[in-house]
Amino acid sequence: MTGQEEEVFFFEKKNQKTFVNLSGAFPANLFAGRRYQIVGLGRNGLPVARALSAMGADVAVWDDHENARASAQAENLTLKDLTEGFAGVTALILSPGIPHHLPQPHPAALAAKAAGVPILSDAELLFEAVRLAGSNARFVGVTGTNGKSTTTSLIAHLLAHAGIPAAAGGNLGTASLALPLLPDHGVYVLEMSSYMLERIATLRFDAAIMLNLTPDHLDRHGDMAGYALAKRAIFARQTALDLAVVGVDDEYSRNIARSHGLARLIRISEYSRAKAVADCPPDLWPEGDTLFDHTGARFDLASAPALPGGHNAENIAASLAVAEYLGVGRDIAAEAVRTFEGLPHRQSLVAISNGVAWIDDSKATNADAAARALACYPRLIWIAGGLAKSGGIESLARFFPQIMFALLIGADAPLLAATLKQHQVPHRIVETMDKAVAGAAVLAFSERASVVLLSPACASFDQYPGFEARGNHFAELVRARIAGGEIT
Repeated sequence: MTGQEEEVFFFEKKNQKTFVNLSGAFPANLFAGRRYQIVGLGRNGLPVARALSAMGADVAVWDDHENARASAQAENLTLKDLTEGFAGVTALILSPGIPHHLPQPHPAALAAKAAGVPILSDAELLFEAVRLAGSNARFVGVTGTNGKSTTTSLIAHLLAHAGIPAAAGGNLGTASLALPLLPDHGVYVLEMSSYMLERIATLRFDAAIMLNLTPDHLDRHGDMAGYALAKRAIFARQTALDLAVVGVDDEYSRNIARSHGLARLIRISEYSRAKAVADCPPDLWPEGDTLFDHTGARFDLASAPALPGGHNAENIAASLAVAEYLGVGRDIAAEAVRTFEGLPHRQSLVAISNGVAWIDDSKATNADAAARALACYPRLIWIAGGLAKSGGIESLARFFPQIMFALLIGADAPLLAATLKQHQVPHRIVETMDKAVAGAAVLAFSERASVVLLSPACASFDQYPGFEARGNHFAELVRARIAGGEIT
Protein backbone atom coordinates (compact mmCIF):
# COMPACT_ATOMS: atom_id res chain seq x y z
CA MET A 1 0.00 0.00 0.00
CA THR A 2 1.39 3.42 -0.92
CA GLY A 3 1.42 6.42 1.39
CA GLN A 4 -1.35 8.10 -0.58
CA GLU A 5 -3.55 5.01 -0.41
CA GLU A 6 -3.09 5.09 3.33
CA GLU A 7 -4.25 8.72 3.29
CA VAL A 8 -7.42 7.83 1.43
CA PHE A 9 -8.01 4.94 3.84
CA PHE A 10 -7.67 7.41 6.73
CA PHE A 11 -10.48 9.45 5.23
CA GLU A 12 -12.71 6.37 4.97
CA LYS A 13 -11.89 4.97 8.38
CA LYS A 14 -12.66 8.30 10.00
CA ASN A 15 -16.18 8.10 8.65
CA GLN A 16 -16.54 4.32 9.11
CA LYS A 17 -17.46 3.99 5.45
CA THR A 18 -15.92 2.14 2.53
CA PHE A 19 -16.02 3.73 -0.89
CA VAL A 20 -12.58 3.44 -2.48
CA ASN A 21 -10.95 0.29 -3.78
CA LEU A 22 -7.85 0.46 -1.60
CA SER A 23 -5.62 -0.81 -4.40
CA GLY A 24 -6.43 2.45 -6.18
CA ALA A 25 -4.50 1.04 -9.13
CA PHE A 26 -4.60 2.24 -12.70
CA PRO A 27 -4.51 -0.48 -15.39
CA ALA A 28 -0.98 -1.75 -15.97
CA ASN A 29 -1.24 -1.22 -19.75
CA LEU A 30 -2.98 2.17 -19.66
CA PHE A 31 -0.08 4.05 -21.27
CA ALA A 32 1.47 1.14 -23.13
CA GLY A 33 3.27 2.27 -26.29
CA ARG A 34 3.91 5.78 -24.96
CA ARG A 35 7.35 7.22 -24.24
CA TYR A 36 7.94 9.88 -21.61
CA GLN A 37 11.06 11.81 -20.67
CA ILE A 38 11.10 13.11 -17.08
CA VAL A 39 13.56 15.79 -16.01
CA GLY A 40 13.93 16.56 -12.33
CA LEU A 41 13.87 13.65 -9.88
CA GLY A 42 12.85 15.26 -6.62
CA ARG A 43 9.53 15.18 -4.79
CA ASN A 44 7.62 15.33 -8.08
CA GLY A 45 9.76 13.56 -10.68
CA LEU A 46 10.46 10.21 -9.04
CA PRO A 47 6.83 9.47 -8.07
CA VAL A 48 5.74 10.40 -11.60
CA ALA A 49 8.35 8.08 -13.11
CA ARG A 50 7.15 5.23 -10.93
CA ALA A 51 3.49 5.89 -11.79
CA LEU A 52 4.08 6.07 -15.54
CA SER A 53 6.13 2.87 -15.46
CA ALA A 54 3.34 1.14 -13.53
CA MET A 55 0.92 2.21 -16.28
CA GLY A 56 3.04 0.53 -18.95
CA ALA A 57 4.79 3.57 -20.40
CA ASP A 58 8.40 3.56 -21.58
CA VAL A 59 10.05 6.04 -19.19
CA ALA A 60 13.46 7.68 -19.31
CA VAL A 61 14.63 10.09 -16.63
CA TRP A 62 17.26 12.72 -16.01
CA ASP A 63 18.43 15.07 -13.28
CA ASP A 64 21.30 17.53 -13.37
CA HIS A 65 22.46 16.33 -9.95
CA GLU A 66 24.51 13.15 -9.75
CA ASN A 67 22.99 12.02 -6.42
CA ALA A 68 19.49 12.16 -7.89
CA ARG A 69 20.61 10.15 -10.92
CA ALA A 70 22.12 7.55 -8.61
CA SER A 71 18.80 7.24 -6.76
CA ALA A 72 17.01 6.69 -10.07
CA GLN A 73 19.46 4.00 -11.10
CA ALA A 74 18.92 2.27 -7.76
CA GLU A 75 15.24 1.98 -8.73
CA ASN A 76 16.18 0.56 -12.14
CA LEU A 77 14.91 3.65 -13.94
CA THR A 78 16.47 4.37 -17.34
CA LEU A 79 18.70 7.43 -17.47
CA LYS A 80 18.72 9.27 -20.78
CA ASP A 81 21.34 11.82 -21.75
CA LEU A 82 19.67 14.94 -23.14
CA THR A 83 21.98 14.91 -26.18
CA GLU A 84 20.14 11.81 -27.41
CA GLY A 85 17.22 14.02 -28.42
CA PHE A 86 13.46 13.51 -28.26
CA ALA A 87 12.64 11.40 -31.29
CA GLY A 88 9.55 9.31 -30.59
CA VAL A 89 8.93 10.85 -27.15
CA THR A 90 5.24 11.39 -26.31
CA ALA A 91 5.85 14.26 -23.87
CA LEU A 92 8.46 15.85 -21.62
CA ILE A 93 7.50 16.08 -17.98
CA LEU A 94 9.52 18.81 -16.28
CA SER A 95 9.39 19.06 -12.51
CA PRO A 96 7.46 22.27 -11.72
CA GLY A 97 10.47 24.24 -10.53
CA ILE A 98 12.45 23.71 -13.74
CA PRO A 99 11.80 26.53 -16.24
CA HIS A 100 10.85 25.92 -19.86
CA HIS A 101 10.84 29.61 -20.79
CA LEU A 102 11.93 32.25 -18.26
CA PRO A 103 14.33 33.13 -16.75
CA GLN A 104 16.31 30.61 -18.83
CA PRO A 105 14.88 27.44 -20.34
CA HIS A 106 16.39 24.15 -19.31
CA PRO A 107 18.26 22.40 -22.16
CA ALA A 108 15.68 19.61 -22.07
CA ALA A 109 12.91 22.14 -22.72
CA LEU A 110 14.79 23.60 -25.69
CA ALA A 111 15.36 20.12 -27.12
CA ALA A 112 11.70 19.17 -26.66
CA LYS A 113 10.47 22.35 -28.33
CA ALA A 114 12.83 21.81 -31.26
CA ALA A 115 11.42 18.30 -31.70
CA GLY A 116 7.79 19.45 -31.37
CA VAL A 117 7.33 17.44 -28.17
CA PRO A 118 4.81 18.89 -25.67
CA ILE A 119 5.95 19.88 -22.19
CA LEU A 120 3.32 18.83 -19.66
CA SER A 121 2.52 18.79 -15.96
CA ASP A 122 1.83 15.44 -14.33
CA ALA A 123 -1.59 16.87 -13.35
CA GLU A 124 -2.41 16.79 -17.08
CA LEU A 125 -1.41 13.13 -17.20
CA LEU A 126 -3.52 12.32 -14.13
CA PHE A 127 -6.60 13.77 -15.83
CA GLU A 128 -5.91 11.75 -18.97
CA ALA A 129 -5.23 8.56 -16.99
CA VAL A 130 -8.44 8.87 -14.97
CA ARG A 131 -10.55 9.30 -18.09
CA LEU A 132 -8.78 6.49 -19.99
CA ALA A 133 -9.35 4.21 -17.00
CA GLY A 134 -13.09 4.86 -17.34
CA SER A 135 -13.61 6.94 -14.19
CA ASN A 136 -15.77 10.06 -14.18
CA ALA A 137 -14.25 11.30 -10.95
CA ARG A 138 -14.45 15.09 -10.67
CA PHE A 139 -11.53 17.50 -10.42
CA VAL A 140 -11.18 20.54 -8.16
CA GLY A 141 -8.29 22.93 -8.78
CA VAL A 142 -7.03 25.50 -6.27
CA THR A 143 -4.62 28.30 -7.08
CA GLY A 144 -3.67 31.81 -5.96
CA THR A 145 -0.56 33.37 -4.49
CA ASN A 146 -1.44 32.48 -0.90
CA GLY A 147 -3.82 30.11 0.86
CA LYS A 148 -3.68 27.31 -1.73
CA SER A 149 -2.53 24.53 0.58
CA THR A 150 -4.95 25.31 3.39
CA THR A 151 -7.89 25.52 0.99
CA THR A 152 -6.90 22.33 -0.83
CA SER A 153 -6.61 20.40 2.42
CA LEU A 154 -9.81 21.89 3.83
CA ILE A 155 -11.83 20.89 0.76
CA ALA A 156 -10.50 17.32 0.94
CA HIS A 157 -11.37 17.28 4.65
CA LEU A 158 -14.92 18.50 3.94
CA LEU A 159 -15.45 15.84 1.28
CA ALA A 160 -14.09 13.08 3.50
CA HIS A 161 -16.33 14.21 6.35
CA ALA A 162 -19.29 13.90 3.98
CA GLY A 163 -18.26 10.37 2.97
CA ILE A 164 -17.07 11.34 -0.52
CA PRO A 165 -13.82 9.61 -1.58
CA ALA A 166 -11.19 12.29 -2.08
CA ALA A 167 -7.50 12.47 -2.90
CA ALA A 168 -5.51 15.68 -2.45
CA GLY A 169 -2.14 16.49 -3.99
CA GLY A 170 -0.41 18.34 -6.78
CA ASN A 171 1.72 21.22 -5.57
CA LEU A 172 0.72 20.10 -2.06
CA GLY A 173 2.57 16.98 -0.93
CA THR A 174 1.76 14.04 -3.21
CA ALA A 175 2.48 14.40 -6.92
CA SER A 176 -0.72 14.41 -8.95
CA LEU A 177 0.05 11.26 -10.89
CA ALA A 178 0.91 9.39 -7.68
CA LEU A 179 -2.70 9.72 -6.48
CA PRO A 180 -4.87 6.58 -6.64
CA LEU A 181 -7.61 5.89 -9.16
CA LEU A 182 -10.93 7.09 -7.72
CA PRO A 183 -14.42 5.89 -8.67
CA ASP A 184 -17.00 7.97 -10.51
CA HIS A 185 -18.20 9.72 -7.35
CA GLY A 186 -14.67 10.49 -6.18
CA VAL A 187 -13.03 13.92 -6.24
CA TYR A 188 -9.42 14.91 -6.92
CA VAL A 189 -8.44 18.13 -5.14
CA LEU A 190 -5.30 19.53 -6.74
CA GLU A 191 -3.25 22.49 -5.56
CA MET A 192 -2.06 24.08 -8.79
CA SER A 193 0.97 26.36 -8.89
CA SER A 194 1.50 28.79 -11.73
CA TYR A 195 4.34 26.50 -12.88
CA MET A 196 1.91 23.59 -13.21
CA LEU A 197 -0.82 25.64 -14.86
CA GLU A 198 1.57 26.66 -17.63
CA ARG A 199 1.75 22.99 -18.63
CA ILE A 200 -1.82 21.74 -18.94
CA ALA A 201 -3.51 21.11 -22.26
CA THR A 202 -6.79 19.20 -21.78
CA LEU A 203 -7.32 19.20 -17.99
CA ARG A 204 -10.70 20.71 -17.08
CA PHE A 205 -11.63 21.48 -13.50
CA ASP A 206 -15.25 20.93 -12.51
CA ALA A 207 -14.61 23.50 -9.78
CA ALA A 208 -11.72 25.96 -9.97
CA ILE A 209 -10.60 28.45 -7.32
CA MET A 210 -8.45 31.56 -7.70
CA LEU A 211 -7.91 32.93 -4.20
CA ASN A 212 -5.73 36.00 -4.82
CA LEU A 213 -2.92 37.38 -6.95
CA THR A 214 0.01 39.38 -5.60
CA PRO A 215 3.55 39.68 -6.99
CA ASP A 216 5.40 36.35 -6.87
CA HIS A 217 7.56 34.24 -9.19
CA LEU A 218 8.03 37.22 -11.50
CA ASP A 219 11.40 35.91 -12.65
CA ARG A 220 9.56 32.87 -14.03
CA HIS A 221 6.66 34.73 -15.65
CA GLY A 222 8.30 38.02 -16.65
CA ASP A 223 5.84 40.35 -14.94
CA MET A 224 2.47 40.38 -13.18
CA ALA A 225 0.62 40.14 -16.48
CA GLY A 226 2.48 36.93 -17.29
CA TYR A 227 1.90 35.58 -13.80
CA ALA A 228 -1.84 36.32 -13.96
CA LEU A 229 -2.06 34.74 -17.42
CA ALA A 230 -0.53 31.52 -16.09
CA LYS A 231 -2.87 31.49 -13.10
CA ARG A 232 -6.07 32.06 -15.04
CA ALA A 233 -5.43 28.83 -16.96
CA ILE A 234 -7.14 27.09 -14.05
CA PHE A 235 -10.46 28.16 -15.62
CA ALA A 236 -9.58 26.93 -19.11
CA ARG A 237 -12.16 24.71 -20.81
CA GLN A 238 -14.79 25.16 -18.09
CA THR A 239 -18.42 24.93 -19.17
CA ALA A 240 -21.70 26.35 -17.91
CA LEU A 241 -22.02 23.30 -15.64
CA ASP A 242 -18.76 24.06 -13.81
CA LEU A 243 -17.95 26.33 -10.87
CA ALA A 244 -15.46 29.20 -10.75
CA VAL A 245 -14.60 30.75 -7.37
CA VAL A 246 -12.60 33.98 -7.48
CA GLY A 247 -11.29 36.19 -4.69
CA VAL A 248 -11.98 39.83 -5.46
CA ASP A 249 -9.64 41.62 -3.06
CA ASP A 250 -6.95 42.52 -5.62
CA GLU A 251 -7.25 44.11 -9.04
CA TYR A 252 -5.70 41.23 -10.98
CA SER A 253 -8.22 38.76 -9.55
CA ARG A 254 -11.10 41.21 -10.04
CA ASN A 255 -10.18 41.49 -13.71
CA ILE A 256 -10.43 37.72 -14.00
CA ALA A 257 -13.83 37.78 -12.28
CA ARG A 258 -15.06 40.59 -14.54
CA SER A 259 -14.05 38.80 -17.72
CA HIS A 260 -14.99 35.28 -16.69
CA GLY A 261 -17.01 33.33 -19.21
CA LEU A 262 -19.23 30.27 -19.08
CA ALA A 263 -18.88 28.70 -15.63
CA ARG A 264 -21.01 29.65 -12.65
CA LEU A 265 -19.08 32.39 -10.79
CA ILE A 266 -18.89 32.89 -7.02
CA ARG A 267 -16.85 35.84 -5.76
CA ILE A 268 -15.30 35.72 -2.30
CA SER A 269 -13.52 38.19 -0.02
CA GLU A 270 -11.62 38.33 3.23
CA TYR A 271 -13.04 41.79 3.96
CA SER A 272 -16.37 43.28 4.93
CA ARG A 273 -18.71 43.80 1.99
CA ALA A 274 -18.60 47.52 2.74
CA LYS A 275 -15.02 47.53 1.41
CA ALA A 276 -15.96 45.88 -1.88
CA VAL A 277 -15.36 47.47 -5.27
CA ALA A 278 -18.75 48.50 -6.62
CA ASP A 279 -18.68 46.50 -9.85
CA CYS A 280 -17.24 43.36 -8.25
CA PRO A 281 -18.99 42.68 -4.91
CA PRO A 282 -18.40 39.34 -3.14
CA ASP A 283 -21.02 36.62 -2.84
CA LEU A 284 -19.40 35.26 0.34
CA TRP A 285 -17.74 37.63 2.83
CA PRO A 286 -16.99 38.03 6.56
CA GLU A 287 -18.49 40.56 8.95
CA GLY A 288 -16.73 40.27 12.29
CA ASP A 289 -16.78 36.61 13.30
CA THR A 290 -19.50 35.59 10.86
CA LEU A 291 -19.30 34.54 7.22
CA PHE A 292 -22.26 35.77 5.16
CA ASP A 293 -23.78 35.08 1.79
CA HIS A 294 -26.90 36.56 0.17
CA THR A 295 -29.15 34.34 2.28
CA GLY A 296 -27.69 35.63 5.56
CA ALA A 297 -25.27 34.22 8.14
CA ARG A 298 -23.44 31.20 6.73
CA PHE A 299 -20.77 30.18 9.23
CA ASP A 300 -19.49 31.14 12.70
CA LEU A 301 -15.80 31.81 12.05
CA ALA A 302 -15.01 31.83 15.78
CA SER A 303 -15.95 28.13 15.87
CA ALA A 304 -12.88 27.29 13.74
CA PRO A 305 -9.90 28.24 15.93
CA ALA A 306 -7.38 26.55 13.63
CA LEU A 307 -8.30 29.02 10.88
CA PRO A 308 -7.81 32.53 12.30
CA GLY A 309 -7.92 35.81 10.41
CA GLY A 310 -9.64 37.26 7.38
CA HIS A 311 -7.49 35.31 4.93
CA ASN A 312 -8.77 32.08 6.44
CA ALA A 313 -12.32 33.41 6.24
CA GLU A 314 -11.72 33.60 2.49
CA ASN A 315 -10.28 30.06 2.47
CA ILE A 316 -13.36 28.82 4.34
CA ALA A 317 -15.66 30.67 1.94
CA ALA A 318 -14.01 29.05 -1.08
CA SER A 319 -14.16 25.60 0.52
CA LEU A 320 -17.83 25.91 1.48
CA ALA A 321 -18.75 27.09 -2.01
CA VAL A 322 -17.03 24.11 -3.62
CA ALA A 323 -18.41 21.64 -1.07
CA GLU A 324 -21.96 22.81 -1.73
CA TYR A 325 -21.42 22.59 -5.48
CA LEU A 326 -20.24 18.98 -5.00
CA GLY A 327 -23.35 18.08 -3.02
CA VAL A 328 -22.20 18.41 0.59
CA GLY A 329 -24.96 19.69 2.88
CA ARG A 330 -24.36 22.99 4.67
CA ASP A 331 -24.59 21.51 8.18
CA ILE A 332 -22.16 18.71 7.36
CA ALA A 333 -19.72 21.17 5.77
CA ALA A 334 -19.88 23.53 8.76
CA GLU A 335 -19.22 20.64 11.15
CA ALA A 336 -16.21 19.61 9.06
CA VAL A 337 -14.70 23.11 9.08
CA ARG A 338 -14.94 23.20 12.86
CA THR A 339 -12.96 19.94 13.13
CA PHE A 340 -10.21 20.97 10.71
CA GLU A 341 -6.84 21.10 12.51
CA GLY A 342 -4.97 23.31 10.07
CA LEU A 343 -1.67 22.68 8.31
CA PRO A 344 1.88 22.78 9.68
CA HIS A 345 3.78 26.06 9.35
CA ARG A 346 0.62 28.12 8.73
CA GLN A 347 0.14 30.06 11.95
CA SER A 348 0.70 26.83 13.86
CA LEU A 349 0.86 27.15 17.64
CA VAL A 350 4.17 25.66 18.80
CA ALA A 351 3.77 26.39 22.51
CA ILE A 352 2.38 28.78 25.08
CA SER A 353 4.79 29.56 27.87
CA ASN A 354 4.34 32.19 30.58
CA GLY A 355 1.49 33.73 28.62
CA VAL A 356 3.49 34.03 25.38
CA ALA A 357 2.32 32.15 22.29
CA TRP A 358 5.05 30.98 19.91
CA ILE A 359 3.62 30.83 16.38
CA ASP A 360 5.19 29.06 13.39
CA ASP A 361 4.12 30.72 10.12
CA SER A 362 7.18 29.67 8.14
CA LYS A 363 5.04 29.12 5.03
CA ALA A 364 4.80 32.92 4.73
CA THR A 365 7.48 33.19 2.04
CA ASN A 366 6.37 36.60 0.76
CA ALA A 367 5.13 39.85 2.25
CA ASP A 368 1.49 39.28 1.37
CA ALA A 369 1.46 35.96 3.23
CA ALA A 370 3.15 37.55 6.24
CA ALA A 371 0.54 40.33 6.21
CA ARG A 372 -2.18 37.78 6.81
CA ALA A 373 -0.48 36.60 9.99
CA LEU A 374 0.56 40.04 11.23
CA ALA A 375 -3.05 41.19 10.95
CA CYS A 376 -4.07 38.65 13.60
CA TYR A 377 -1.88 39.86 16.49
CA PRO A 378 -2.01 43.37 18.00
CA ARG A 379 1.32 43.20 19.87
CA LEU A 380 4.16 40.89 18.90
CA ILE A 381 7.81 40.07 18.51
CA TRP A 382 8.47 39.35 14.84
CA ILE A 383 11.07 36.96 13.41
CA ALA A 384 11.55 37.58 9.69
CA GLY A 385 14.08 37.28 6.91
CA GLY A 386 15.65 34.97 4.35
CA LEU A 387 15.61 35.62 0.62
CA ALA A 388 13.32 38.60 0.01
CA LYS A 389 10.84 38.69 -2.85
CA SER A 390 10.32 41.64 -5.18
CA GLY A 391 9.23 44.69 -3.18
CA GLY A 392 10.64 43.46 0.12
CA ILE A 393 8.45 44.26 3.13
CA GLU A 394 7.44 47.86 2.37
CA SER A 395 3.85 46.71 1.83
CA LEU A 396 3.71 45.61 5.49
CA ALA A 397 4.12 49.16 6.83
CA ARG A 398 0.52 49.32 8.08
CA PHE A 399 1.35 46.52 10.55
CA PHE A 400 4.59 48.01 11.85
CA PRO A 401 2.96 49.74 14.86
CA GLN A 402 2.02 46.27 16.16
CA ILE A 403 5.64 45.08 16.11
CA MET A 404 7.37 45.68 19.43
CA PHE A 405 10.66 44.37 18.07
CA ALA A 406 11.82 42.56 14.93
CA LEU A 407 14.62 39.99 14.81
CA LEU A 408 16.01 39.51 11.31
CA ILE A 409 17.68 36.40 9.91
CA GLY A 410 19.08 35.29 6.57
CA ALA A 411 20.73 36.76 3.52
CA ASP A 412 18.42 39.74 3.02
CA ALA A 413 18.21 40.80 6.67
CA PRO A 414 19.98 44.11 5.82
CA LEU A 415 17.34 44.87 3.17
CA LEU A 416 14.54 44.31 5.68
CA ALA A 417 16.42 46.28 8.31
CA ALA A 418 16.62 49.31 6.00
CA THR A 419 12.84 49.32 5.61
CA LEU A 420 12.24 48.92 9.34
CA LYS A 421 14.71 51.71 10.13
CA GLN A 422 12.90 54.03 7.73
CA HIS A 423 9.66 53.35 9.64
CA GLN A 424 11.34 53.53 13.07
CA VAL A 425 10.54 49.94 13.99
CA PRO A 426 12.91 48.58 16.67
CA HIS A 427 14.91 45.74 15.17
CA ARG A 428 18.16 43.82 15.22
CA ILE A 429 19.93 41.63 12.67
CA VAL A 430 20.66 38.31 14.40
CA GLU A 431 21.42 36.24 11.28
CA THR A 432 20.40 32.78 12.54
CA MET A 433 17.26 31.16 13.93
CA ASP A 434 18.85 30.09 17.20
CA LYS A 435 19.84 33.68 17.98
CA ALA A 436 16.37 34.87 16.94
CA VAL A 437 14.61 32.47 19.33
CA ALA A 438 17.00 33.33 22.15
CA GLY A 439 16.47 37.05 21.59
CA ALA A 440 12.70 36.67 21.30
CA ALA A 441 12.53 34.90 24.66
CA VAL A 442 14.04 37.96 26.33
CA LEU A 443 12.14 40.54 24.30
CA ALA A 444 8.71 38.97 24.80
CA PHE A 445 9.13 39.55 28.52
CA SER A 446 10.67 43.03 28.34
CA GLU A 447 8.23 44.31 25.70
CA ARG A 448 5.20 42.59 27.30
CA ALA A 449 4.32 40.96 24.00
CA SER A 450 1.93 38.02 24.06
CA VAL A 451 3.07 36.56 20.73
CA VAL A 452 6.36 35.62 19.11
CA LEU A 453 5.64 35.17 15.42
CA LEU A 454 7.89 33.52 12.86
CA SER A 455 6.42 34.83 9.62
CA PRO A 456 9.52 35.44 7.49
CA ALA A 457 8.04 37.24 4.44
CA CYS A 458 10.97 35.66 2.59
CA ALA A 459 11.98 32.41 0.96
CA SER A 460 14.08 30.03 3.03
CA PHE A 461 16.61 28.66 0.56
CA ASP A 462 19.53 30.75 1.80
CA GLN A 463 19.62 28.77 5.06
CA TYR A 464 17.18 25.84 4.72
CA PRO A 465 16.04 23.27 2.12
CA GLY A 466 12.53 24.71 2.36
CA PHE A 467 10.03 26.49 4.57
CA GLU A 468 9.20 23.19 6.32
CA ALA A 469 12.76 22.77 7.59
CA ARG A 470 12.81 26.40 8.71
CA GLY A 471 9.58 26.00 10.67
CA ASN A 472 10.69 22.71 12.19
CA HIS A 473 13.95 24.28 13.35
CA PHE A 474 12.08 27.14 14.97
CA ALA A 475 9.76 24.72 16.78
CA GLU A 476 12.65 22.53 17.92
CA LEU A 477 14.51 25.52 19.35
CA VAL A 478 11.42 26.82 21.16
CA ARG A 479 10.61 23.44 22.71
CA ALA A 480 14.23 22.84 23.71
CA ARG A 481 14.42 26.19 25.46
CA ILE A 482 11.14 25.57 27.27
CA ALA A 483 12.33 22.11 28.34
CA GLY A 484 15.62 23.63 29.53
CA GLY A 485 13.89 26.35 31.50
CA GLU A 486 15.28 29.10 29.26
CA ILE A 487 11.75 30.10 28.22
CA THR A 488 9.49 30.17 31.25
